[in-house]
Amino acid sequence: MNHLPRNSFHTTPNALTVGALLCLSVFPSARLHAQTSAMNLNEVVVQSGRLEQKQFDAPASVYTIDANTLRNSGPQVNLSDVLNGAPGVVALNRNNYAQDVQISIRGFGARSAFGIRGIRLITDGIPGSMPDGQGQASTVSMTSADRVEVLTGPLAQLYGNASGGVIQTFTREAGDTPEAKVQMYTGAYGMSRTDWQISQRSGNVGMVADYSTFAIEGYRTNSDTRRQQLNSVITVDAKPDTRIKFIINVFDMPYAKDALGLTATQLATNPAQAVSSALDGRTRKTVKQEQTGVVVEHTVNSDLKLQGRVYGGNRSNLQYQAATVTNPTGAWTGLSRQFEGVGLQATGKAKVLDSQPMNWVVGTDIDHAQEQRQGGNAAGGDKTDTTRNELNEASNRDYYAQANWSLGERYTLTTGVRQSNVTLKSRDDMPITVADPDGSGSVKYKATSPILGLTWHARDNLNVYINQGQGFETPTMSESAYTLTAPTTIKGQFNPNLLASRSKHLELGTKWMPSASTRIDASWFQIQTENEIVTARSSGGKTAYANASGTTRDGFEFALRQQHSSHWRSQASVTFMNATYDNSFSNFVNGTTNNVLAGNTLPAIPKRQLFTSLQWSEKGFSAAGQKPSLGLEAGLDLIARSSMWANDTNSSSSADYALAPGFSQLNGRLRQRHQIGIARVEAYVGVDNLTNKDTISSVIVNQSSKQYFEPGLPRSWVMGLISQIPL
Repeated sequence: MNHLPRNSFHTTPNALTVGALLCLSVFPSARLHAQTSAMNLNEVVVQSGRLEQKQFDAPASVYTIDANTLRNSGPQVNLSDVLNGAPGVVALNRNNYAQDVQISIRGFGARSAFGIRGIRLITDGIPGSMPDGQGQASTVSMTSADRVEVLTGPLAQLYGNASGGVIQTFTREAGDTPEAKVQMYTGAYGMSRTDWQISQRSGNVGMVADYSTFAIEGYRTNSDTRRQQLNSVITVDAKPDTRIKFIINVFDMPYAKDALGLTATQLATNPAQAVSSALDGRTRKTVKQEQTGVVVEHTVNSDLKLQGRVYGGNRSNLQYQAATVTNPTGAWTGLSRQFEGVGLQATGKAKVLDSQPMNWVVGTDIDHAQEQRQGGNAAGGDKTDTTRNELNEASNRDYYAQANWSLGERYTLTTGVRQSNVTLKSRDDMPITVADPDGSGSVKYKATSPILGLTWHARDNLNVYINQGQGFETPTMSESAYTLTAPTTIKGQFNPNLLASRSKHLELGTKWMPSASTRIDASWFQIQTENEIVTARSSGGKTAYANASGTTRDGFEFALRQQHSSHWRSQASVTFMNATYDNSFSNFVNGTTNNVLAGNTLPAIPKRQLFTSLQWSEKGFSAAGQKPSLGLEAGLDLIARSSMWANDTNSSSSADYALAPGFSQLNGRLRQRHQIGIARVEAYVGVDNLTNKDTISSVIVNQSSKQYFEPGLPRSWVMGLISQIPL
C-alpha cells in the first residue's frame, strides 16, 4: 500500500548521482590548490566547552556557520535553514510557525512537540533556554546574526540541562563606517519578508539595531502567520580592559495558525489540507516575548579575565487547541512567564608541573522562571471557561569548571565538571474536587556531570581526540504539565513522577587539513541514556511524557569544506546514526497499551542524512570578515534524509502507518551584487525543491489520531532585493 510518497534516500538514483558529483567536487585537487589562497580555517576561534580555542584545535565537534553562509540562506527566517550542513543536526522546518522548527542534535530534541528540547540556546552570551531546558528558536534574530556555532559531544555537557549540544548565535558588531541595510523579499504562498538594519559607531560605543517582519499565507489551509522582531546590541568599550554589551530582543507574533498533522491517507489525498478539527477549532497561537541582558567582560591581566551577565524578560502566549474525543469542543492554554538570571565566570592561564601551560575556567549559572499557566474549554476557537490555573516555577543553581592542560607539544588533556541543581514547582489554584484533586507538587533534580578528554596533535595539520562525559536533562515545565491518568486520558496536572535522563557520552574524532583550503572533520560517538524522556501520548495539542528505561545511540559524522579556487568552493556533511531502545516498555498512545520492543528505533531520527553544497562566484569569494564580492554568485544544495518513524512501536500497518519516507531535495539560488554610487545593491533569487518532489518536513511523535505527518513544501521560490548604504 502506498500511503506516502516513496521518494526515499535510498531509492532516488538521480538525486544521489547529483549528490555524488557534488561530494566528488569537494575532494582535493592539486592543480586548483595552486591557484587558491589559504582559507585559514584553523584560525576560527570558537567556544570549546567553556573555553575559547581555535576551532581546529578544539577537542570536540564544533561546527561554525559564518556570515556569508547566513546571507546566502536567503530571507533568514528560520534557524533551521542554516543548520542543514551541520553534521549530527537534524533541522526540520515544519512550515508550522505555531509550533516552531524541530531541531535535534544526535537525536536529542526529536521528541519535542513544539519548541526546542535537549539543546541549549545561547545568544550573545545570554541564555535562550529556560532553567528547565525549554527554548524557542523563533526568537533568534537571524537577520542580525554574524555567526552560529554548534557544539556537540561531551564538552557540551558543561552548559547543563541539555544532552544533545549547544547552539550559540552571535550578533554582528558595528564597523567603523555607519551603515544602513534594507532587505525586502517576496515568495511563494504569500510570503513577505522585510528587514531594516542600522549599525553605527561613535567613539567607544557601537550599536546594531535590526527590525524585521515576516508574513506568509502558507501552503496549507489554516497556516498563515504574521510576526515581527527587534534585536539590538550596544557595545561600550568603557576602558581598554573593560567591555560592556547590552542586548535587547523583542519578538511579537500576533498569530500563527496551525493546520495540525495529517494521517497517511489524508496526506496522500491532499497534503495542502488542514484537518477538520483545526478549522472547526480555529487552532492558532499568539506569542510575545521581550528580553534584555547585559554582559560585562573585564581583563584583570594577561592571565585572568572576568565575565558577568545578567538578564531578564517575559513571555506570553495563547494557544487554541483542536477538539478531541475526550474534549469534543476544543481547548485553550495560556502562559504568562517571567524569567531572569545571572552568571559569573573567571577564565585564566597557569603553569603547572614543569611549567606546562594550562587554561582554566570556573563559573556559576543561576536562573529562574515563573509562569502562570491557565487553560480551559473552547468552542469555535473562543474561550468558554477556565478549568486550570496554576503558578509554576523552574530554577537552577549550577557550578562548572574546565581545564585544558598541555602535556608537552603533542598532547592536551581536557577535564571538566558541572554540578546541576534544578527545581520544578507547581501550585494549583483551582478549587479541589473529586474529579480534579489538587495538582500542586514539586520535584528537585541533581546531577554531577564530569568530562575527560585527550587530544593528540599528531601533526600541525592533524588532530585526533577522544572524550567521554556524562549528560543530564530534566523534563521541562511543559512536559511536566500533563499527567497520563488512564490509557486515553491526559489530565492537565503537574506530573512530579518524571525522572531526569542521564546519559554517558563517548566520542572519538579527528580533524585534518590536507591543504590550507581543505578541512575534514570526522567523529564516531556512542551515547547510552537511562530514563530517556519519551512521548507517552499526544492528543489535541496536549502531550504527556514518560521515562524509557534505556536507549543507545551509535553514530558517525563527517564534514568537509574546501575552496577549490577563488571562484569555486563546496562543502559536504554526512551523518549516520542508529538510535534504539535497549529494553521493552509500554505506553498508551492510541488508546490501548502498546508494547515498545527492545531494538525499536527512536522516532523522528533518520538513520542517514546527507548535505552537499557547491558554490560559484563570478568575481571570486571574499576573505572571511570582508564584504562579499561584486558580480554574480550561484549555489546548488542537496539535502537527503532516510526514512524516520513517527511512533515508538515502529508500526506501518494500514491502520497505523507511521513511517515518513526518506527524500532528497535540490535547492538553487542566484545572487547578483552591484555597486551603484555609494550603495551596494543585491538581487536574490532562490528556488527550493527544484524537482518538485513530495516530502515530509517533520513528524509529530506518537500522535494519538495517527496525524503524524507535516508535509514539506512543493517547489517554491523567493526573490529579494538588498541594499547597503554608508551613512
